[in-house]
Amino acid sequence: MKAICLLSGGLDSATCLALARRNGFTCHALSFDYGQRHCIELECAGRVAKSLGAAEHRVVRFDLRQFGGSALTSEVAVPKGRSAEEMSGEIPVTYVPARNTIFLSFALAWAETIEASDIFIGVNALDYSGYPDCRPEYIAAFEGMANLATKAAVEGQTHITVHTPLIKLSKAEIVKLAAELGLDFALTHSCYDPGPGGRACGACDSCLLRKKGFEEAGLVDPAMA
Repeated sequence: MKAICLLSGGLDSATCLALARRNGFTCHALSFDYGQRHCIELECAGRVAKSLGAAEHRVVRFDLRQFGGSALTSEVAVPKGRSAEEMSGEIPVTYVPARNTIFLSFALAWAETIEASDIFIGVNALDYSGYPDCRPEYIAAFEGMANLATKAAVEGQTHITVHTPLIKLSKAEIVKLAAELGLDFALTHSCYDPGPGGRACGACDSCLLRKKGFEEAGLVDPAMA
């Protein structure tokens, strides 16, 4: 069985890749250089793909900075030191317009080309900040569209399934699952606004959620040490 695994280099996508591989899929990892603030996550994605035995790892390049609209693709400041209540209060400026739709569309194209029926994406609806493209309803809608929009599905050769194994897990549960799967946490990177050398800032939403997850799981995060 072949699967396309979206891989950002972060904890969640790396866990998804490890889980897909454990479940018997031949994994084709797909990352994106889309004009984000830093490239450290792509370096991490390459190391994770190699460590977890991906059959192939491709990086697609395009530039969402042409549109901006996000702290990750423009000069808008990344929020720091926010409480859990503040994070869940509204969709944050780190939301990138239509990002997961674009990513999944590339994954769908590659899946059809290599005759794969399965796509894995590490979206999470619990510990994140209410991103609209991380919700179960969104994933279900995209999967429905995928089976209407591709030649292979329309002709009955396949049925596209978008797997979201982490969508209802807390960050602590994701950390525990990753540990069970043998993921090397030191290879992953989650920070929205890393400093020189790619060092995590420790204060953005993503860093704080990751820290909370490791603390609640009772484990030490080597990537944040």
